[in-house]
Amino acid sequence: MTAFEKGTLNRVRVATRASYDQDTVFSILDQGLAAHVGFTDHDRPVVIPMIYGRIGERLYLHGAKAARFAKVLGGGVPICVTVTLIDGIVAGRSAFHSSMNYRSVVLHGTAALVTDPGEREAAMEAVTNHLMPGRWDEVRPTTAKELAATAIISFAIEEASAKARTGPPNDDKEDYDLPIWGGVVPLQTVYGAPEDDGALAPGTELPDSIRKILSG
Repeated sequence: MTAFEKGTLNRVRVATRASYDQDTVFSILDQGLAAHVGFTDHDRPVVIPMIYGRIGERLYLHGAKAARFAKVLGGGVPICVTVTLIDGIVAGRSAFHSSMNYRSVVLHGTAALVTDPGEREAAMEAVTNHLMPGRWDEVRPTTAKELAATAIISFAIEEASAKARTGPPNDDKEDYDLPIWGGVVPLQTVYGAPEDDGALAPGTELPDSIRKILSG
């Protein structure tokens, strides 16, 4: 089992809820859909929700070359990336013990602009397939103009930790005698029926990438 080394940035205070195991961290990353990317711009903290893709121990982000994130992160700056999966609402018999069941990761590293053509294409494929497995092979090839307008940011994971909470509320012993409901309301992300855009070419069928999403 390979683990990220504990450091000043990734050490979790409640050790029983922490994991530094790479497989655990990568599993949460692979199940998540949106990351929150934090960095500093003009001495102010900025956090942007973004889609992402993972290749090994490296995360990739992409967006418009003219966007602020590309201009700042492309210069090689420290960033923090978080991904959270919410599994349930925990209803305690007191506000103090009300909480959430969740799985989350916090990643630290240094961003860098990707300029190598091969890595840029691999990164775009990873981001596309992260949302819809196999979608890259279904869509038309990306044009040179589209590639030129896109900034790809590479993020090598230097420090990382996972944190999770499971189970019912941890109420105070004396509170269990109170006539107050306690427990967990499970929460799931459920995909709805696909809705086409009304402009499909005749004979176009639902692609395998969407079928994979629906089948879980």
